[in-house]
Amino acid sequence: MMLFTYALGALCIVALVVASGLTHRRVYPLPLPPGPRPLPFLGNVLQLDTKRPWLTYTAWGKTYGKIICSRILGIDFIIINSETIARELLEKRSANYSTRPVIPTNKLAGLDFNTVFLPYGETLRQHRKIFHQALRAEVSVSYHEMYSRYASELVINLLGDAASDLLQQHTLTYTGSLIMAVTYGHHARGHEDPFLTRAYEFADIGKHILSPERAAMFTSFPFLTKLPFWCFGGALSLMGRSRELAQQLLNEPFNEVKAQVANGTASRSLVADFLSQAHDDADEDTMKAVSLMGYPAVETSTSVLQIFLLAMVLYPDVQARARAEIDQVVRRDKMPCLDDRASLPYLDAVLCEVLRWYPVAPLGAPHATSNDDVYDGYFIPKGMIVMVNQWAMSRDEDIFPDASCFDPSRHLTVDGKLKDSFVNHFAFGHGRRICPGRWFAENGLWTAAATILAVLRIDHAKDSNGNRIEVKPEFTTGMAIRPKPFHCSFESVNTTREGHIRAMMNSK
Repeated sequence: MMLFTYALGALCIVALVVASGLTHRRVYPLPLPPGPRPLPFLGNVLQLDTKRPWLTYTAWGKTYGKIICSRILGIDFIIINSETIARELLEKRSANYSTRPVIPTNKLAGLDFNTVFLPYGETLRQHRKIFHQALRAEVSVSYHEMYSRYASELVINLLGDAASDLLQQHTLTYTGSLIMAVTYGHHARGHEDPFLTRAYEFADIGKHILSPERAAMFTSFPFLTKLPFWCFGGALSLMGRSRELAQQLLNEPFNEVKAQVANGTASRSLVADFLSQAHDDADEDTMKAVSLMGYPAVETSTSVLQIFLLAMVLYPDVQARARAEIDQVVRRDKMPCLDDRASLPYLDAVLCEVLRWYPVAPLGAPHATSNDDVYDGYFIPKGMIVMVNQWAMSRDEDIFPDASCFDPSRHLTVDGKLKDSFVNHFAFGHGRRICPGRWFAENGLWTAAATILAVLRIDHAKDSNGNRIEVKPEFTTGMAIRPKPFHCSFESVNTTREGHIRAMMNSK
């Protein structure tokens, strides 16, 4: 926020001089979608919650409709506040909505290889093809033993130490271990693993600097890209650190696997398989980029897992019902596994509700139009930035009554069947840019949730006087959000299952 305040102060002075030239607008054959009246040059920036813009867009949607237009520093944005409209434009008209806008901070931070922000084209197709080979549905299911092993490790860690700071570290270790094992064959050595700590720092910087709202000043004033990063303050001052981390993470783990392949010690992994085979459609630089893109998934999957634990603390009745379903389907001396999933619809409903209750990427990743379009009488120009407000979708009272309440039953039919699959949730995006790792993510999250509930009861922690420590949902900001540290306790409710996973851990 300090960055935005100082930068806007300086830019306002410049704007007074050049406003007449910069505020000239193109004339369109039809009106743009409605939105709040913009100020000259500044647009709506002073009306926007710059830390949580999705809240502002949601409030505007109640006044102006499900599709609105906002302007920031001379740049127009379309914001979609409806899943129906998102599916109509991003899926049915996907050929026109599958590219990405140019985000100047992406290149400045050394992230121009980033799959998420690649324009639609051949490089993106190469990336997605590699992702598909390693993370498609049938392959993701084959990782079930790995999911179970790391989920068991997570349960033991939670049972041993539930301090709020280590809770975040334990969940990070679980999701990070999964993706690093599949990508590099690397077993993370706890939350202090050097690859894992750098990856988390890398993802954390990225989520604060890549939003279109934050990058708008660089688009409007290209000369700012020539200034040293430190002068911006705040998250943008870390763009140099991001470039450094990107190079380390692109090369070091990849080169480690390359050495292992050469001496015959490499474990099976995406990178090892690539290096062991001939490829006509991808080179090492492409493979490095694809491999590194697993790290942002660590950030989002960790957030989802932490939101799950937060919900279980705040809604003990939901937790008890999910555990009862597991105990009814799975023998009490066995652990639930992916083979049991079809018989556990309430647990899937819990996870669907976790994604809805607090979407981890409230505005997703921005899309851009490849050509002019018209929707419901509104003109959407070529090159327009289009953002999907997942937060507004999650709070649509017509679809989700009492939307602030955590209620998994809303995802079940009257006879207890799941209404829609987890991977079709709007949290994974839309159209041709839907998350290619969604099956891997859902299987990992499901296994973690099932293992935790089968063994542990999650409750409020108590202070030194024995008084319950209250928990209030509070979240960080950025393109991806996660719960702020909260206190909770873990108690084993099935010593047989606990003994089973301890024995499995000791046999590794």
